[in-house]
Amino acid sequence: MTTRAMFPETGCIFMGFILYMSGMKNWVYGQYGPMYPGVNSICALKGLSVDLPCSRKLTSNPKWYIRHSNNTDYVWKELYADGENTVYNLTEESNFTLRINNLSESDTKFYCCKENTDASYYCDSKRTELYVTDLQVKVIPTTENQTVTLMCSTSCALTETPAAYIWYKNREFLYEDWSPWYQELVHSEEGVTYSCAIKGYEDLRAPDVSVDSVSSTCFTVTYAKGRMCSYQQKSEDESCSITYPTEVYVIETPIGTSLKLSCNSSCLMVDPQTAYRWHWNKKIFTDCEKQDMMSFCSQSETVSCAVKGHEDLFSDEICTDNTFCWMVNYPSRRICTLEGSSVNISSDYYFNGWRNTPKKWHKIKRHGEVTDGGLTEDDNRVEKYDNMKDEHTLTIHELKKSDSGEYAFVFNIFEVWTPFHVPGVILLVTGLKVTMAPSAEVTEGQRVTLTCSTSCPLTDNNIYIWYLNGRRLTLPESPNKHLILDPVGFQHAGNYSCVVPTPQNISSSEENLTVNAREASVRIMNAVRLTLLSFLLPGAPLILCLWMRKKKSLTSTVAQTGQEMD
Repeated sequence: MTTRAMFPETGCIFMGFILYMSGMKNWVYGQYGPMYPGVNSICALKGLSVDLPCSRKLTSNPKWYIRHSNNTDYVWKELYADGENTVYNLTEESNFTLRINNLSESDTKFYCCKENTDASYYCDSKRTELYVTDLQVKVIPTTENQTVTLMCSTSCALTETPAAYIWYKNREFLYEDWSPWYQELVHSEEGVTYSCAIKGYEDLRAPDVSVDSVSSTCFTVTYAKGRMCSYQQKSEDESCSITYPTEVYVIETPIGTSLKLSCNSSCLMVDPQTAYRWHWNKKIFTDCEKQDMMSFCSQSETVSCAVKGHEDLFSDEICTDNTFCWMVNYPSRRICTLEGSSVNISSDYYFNGWRNTPKKWHKIKRHGEVTDGGLTEDDNRVEKYDNMKDEHTLTIHELKKSDSGEYAFVFNIFEVWTPFHVPGVILLVTGLKVTMAPSAEVTEGQRVTLTCSTSCPLTDNNIYIWYLNGRRLTLPESPNKHLILDPVGFQHAGNYSCVVPTPQNISSSEENLTVNAREASVRIMNAVRLTLLSFLLPGAPLILCLWMRKKKSLTSTVAQTGQEMD
């Protein structure tokens, strides 16, 4: 009887790692060490062009190769330029560049430039990995009153840093900002759609997204089209409505000497075709997208899961065996906070190895670079607290926008820092800015909305205080970041600023609102001036009347002369 026949209900089977190397140290290096340090990774938007330079200087007769799958093996085959989408510039001055135009998903491959004299395995260590992505509005549930956050997302970290992100609501321009996160928490609202684009590439806008419903266990999203629909085994060119769980968790079920693992949730409306992502020992297990897996591993493992396309919906890690295990979980994986304030980033960890094993916080860059981000031990802005009960907190004071990034808590095991394939904590540091709609210059009687804007959505429990010309407005304190002037009048003109009351009292800069008079108001003001003038100078009305009659006569004469000249 085969293994799969024994467990017909289980979609995937994991046979485990074979530890043939001598000792655990070799296993750590083999699993997490940089096997190919010469590999270059590029992520670009679908529809654009990309240049792939050779990874090293070549002497003569270079050729480009592309990796193909040959059953269970990979082979490198020569790539031929077609003169349209694929163009060679094989000169030494251009570093033998390969240009690919009008990028599509099919261009996501491994590329290599080498000479005929190079060994066949040269490309394994000197390849260029090209990933092609499109924009997608990602919807992420929060713990704030059944709301979601929105993010202008790509499936890989773009190599070219975006100049700015542009947001649209109901296909109308809303605002642009450096952050990919939408500025406010979003409730479900019928008929309201959101989209985003990168400045300079507005024609590559993400498909429209609407939030249909949000509950404590589920949320439903409708996509006009795009890769999120393809994850549900549907066409990318068709619209789709998908119900997701707000959180997932791993359940273990022993079956004989094996272990069944299920990625479960409390949402009963999840589409049965939903695809999942599994992480084994902090690395993605790409061979399975099923909800259930069967493990035959005899060694200790850390396991976690997520909904494919929604890797932000990440479960806590679990240990399948306590022989040798380390795992890290985070109470909050996304934090939006104000510039100048303080923040606590917390982790819950478990490690049954040596008590004095080195551990620390890393700031991660997803292009492969790992840095402490200036968080040195002697930085007086930084505090690190370990309560010796498997909880560790990183506190950063006087936050700067440059502190924004992804933070992970890691161990040093056998002189190797544990990897960063599992998402850490996303920290976004934002300032405050007053924005005005429809504009900063309006006409009396219009409706004007002032917003205390941020580059990411603060929690609903923040209080906003408004100031006009340096004086606090007598408004009730509320979590409403909008100030509506309807109708706006001359008394509303001036310099506005907003404050979020914190121990640091974070404030925005002042923005000026100009209120112009309507045409009817101008006539009324002229009449008032004429009345006042008649009281001060009794003969003034007669003089004014004669002057206006003379002006009218002169204008008529000029008009007649002009007609005759024509």
